[in-house]
Parts: sequence; C-alpha cells; structure tokens
Amino acid sequence: MSNANQYWALPDGINEALPSDAARLERLRRELLDLYATWGYQLVMPPMVEYLESLRIAQGTDLDLQTFKLTDQLNGRMMGVRADMTPQIARMDAHRLKSNEINRLCYIGTVLRTKSFHRDGSRAPLQVGAELFGHAGLDSDLEVLALLLQTLMHCQVPDILVGIGHVEVFSGLVAQAQLNDLEQKQYLAILERKSLPELEPWLAERSCSDEAKAMLYALPRLYGGVEVLQQARTAFSAANAEVLAALDYLQHIVTLLQQQYPACRIHIDLAELSGYSYHTGIVYAVYTPGTGREIARGGRYDGIGEAFGRARPATGFSTNLHELVRYLPSDTTTNQAILAPAINDPVLEQTIAGLRSQGECVIRILEGQTTTAADLGLTRQLVHANGQWILNKV
Repeated sequence: MSNANQYWALPDGINEALPSDAARLERLRRELLDLYATWGYQLVMPPMVEYLESLRIAQGTDLDLQTFKLTDQLNGRMMGVRADMTPQIARMDAHRLKSNEINRLCYIGTVLRTKSFHRDGSRAPLQVGAELFGHAGLDSDLEVLALLLQTLMHCQVPDILVGIGHVEVFSGLVAQAQLNDLEQKQYLAILERKSLPELEPWLAERSCSDEAKAMLYALPRLYGGVEVLQQARTAFSAANAEVLAALDYLQHIVTLLQQQYPACRIHIDLAELSGYSYHTGIVYAVYTPGTGREIARGGRYDGIGEAFGRARPATGFSTNLHELVRYLPSDTTTNQAILAPAINDPVLEQTIAGLRSQGECVIRILEGQTTTAADLGLTRQLVHANGQWILNKV
C-alpha cells in the first residue's frame, strides 16, 4: 500500500455508505421509525459520548472492554464512546423521564466498539432497537419480541429462526446446587464454551448432591425444537420453583409465538446465557440461513435503571440496520429525477420550485456542463415549448 493510500484507508471494521447505499439505509431507517410509532414507541436520541460510569454501569466488564475511552478536556473526567445504546436508554427512562407509567422508547444510531462481536464484522454498527420500561410480565416480553419479528419481516429477512432461553433456569439450578461464586463462574464458562467433555470431571469434584449434579449435567444438552421444554420438565423434575416457573414462562411465550407467527421457527436453548450478567428473564437471538451468527438479540433485564436511581422492569431488543438492509431487494427503478437547463428564466424558476414542493427531484444543469438526461440515466426533462416549461420524456 502506498503512503497516500495509507492516509485514506478506513480502520478495520469501520464502514461508510456511498449515495446509493446511504439512500437505502435512510429509507429503511424512516420506515422502521414509522413502524415503531404505530406501536407507540417514541424516538429518543442519546448522545454519542457520555461519562464512562453511565455507559458501563448496567452491563459490567464486557461492555467496558468494548468501549473506546477519552478524557474530557473541560474537567478531566473519563468519557466513553457508546458501544451499546441500551444503558443510555435505561438512564433516560430512570433519570430524565422519571415517569411511573410504561415507557416505550426506540432508537437508531451508530455505536462504536473496540472489537467486532463477530469475525470480519463491523465495529460501528448502526444499532436499531426498542425498549419497554415499567412492566414485568408476559405481555411486555411478547410485545417486544413481536415488534422485533415485525421489523425483520418488514426487511424481508427469510426463514426466521428464534432461539430462546431463560436465565433463571441457570440461576435456579446453581442456587439449588449451592455453588459458590467461583463455582458459578466456572460452570458458566464451561457452558459458554460449550465444552461438554470437561463438565463431567468438573461436576465430580463438586460437593453438591447427585440429584443437583444430574440437573447441572443435563442443562447444556437441552437444546433443539419446542419439544425440549417437555424434556426439561423431566430432567428438572426435582428442580426448585424458580426453574419450574421459568419453564412455564417459556412454554407460554412459545405457544403464543407459534399462534401469532406460525412461519417462524423456534429453537430452545436452555444454556443460552449471553448477557447473563444483566439479563433477568427470557433471552433470545434471531437467525437466518447464510449468516452464521445472530442478526438480532434481546431479552429482559429488570432493574437495569437501579444504578440511575430507579429500578424499573425492562425488556428490549437490538439489531443492526446495516445487516437488515441487505435483505431488501436492490432498487432497480429508473431514476425519476427531472433535468432542468441552465437558463435564467423566472418562469423556469417557478416551475422548478413548484415541482420540488410536490416532492419531485429536479437537477439543474450548471453553466458550461454538457451532461444530458441520458448521461444521468434520467427519463424526464424540462423543455421550453409554446411559451411555457413542460415535462418531456427523453
């Protein structure tokens, strides 16, 4: 690479959008915001940077490692560039809006991460999401998940698969087995690595009952279709009330999803614990063939606003507009702009202004420019005939 090219090369994982791509992204952004508005979700615009404590307070170490940090030259405090907008939305609900009513909020904005979540992925996704604050229960979880599915269907994402779990299955089992903090972290790490061969010898060294060990051993093997929930009831027949209530909750969610979105496939994974440090209920990720990774993620995270002074129930999802726009068909329509000549004529000016007020795009030829409508791929132009300016097809 030449020295000149080094100056203009973008950092790894940082992308830009040229006019055609930018137009598609902006069109989709507006369509999604209109969709969310019909569900009662209000747009908020959190800042790109804020003090570090606010950005990392809700999701702990993982988010802190993803956050670019800088010093505020006005007061010396550490600031961060947002790596996820969820903590910001929680702060706005808890600290700025201060309402005891249900708040439905949505957002679209760029976030910046030190590392991509996926190999060769973007470090600056255009994050899209919706959050519902102030309600704990089935209705709000189902509403947010349904809105996510409507988002994906609007973007024509094919063959949607929803992978869903519940973190209280894990938390209930480790509580019943009386694992200490270190043991919980070790068990969680084994599940996250999906390292089943090391699970059996690890369990053999624990002092919990054989019954508890059997349930801990079964957990990472309970994944697949909706029949897994019935298998889990058998495997966890001796589990505590927390585990059984989580299974009942999942069954309700799954039943309603099957009724409302029969075309969506459902995958149960009771060891799905992404974001365990802050999720408190259901967790889900959405997949489609050919990606090799989730295209959207969400779940419940009650109490996220506690650090901001108000512990509010919360549930929400997020996805990436750059990913979603790929599923929309390319815009193959002919450029509908109108070409206007470089002539100083008050009547022409009035005609152009009138067309633009109607939403038409009018491109003026500049003095000395020899470009024709055909050169620009346009099919219409303004021509002077019989003392007036009229639209003429090329």
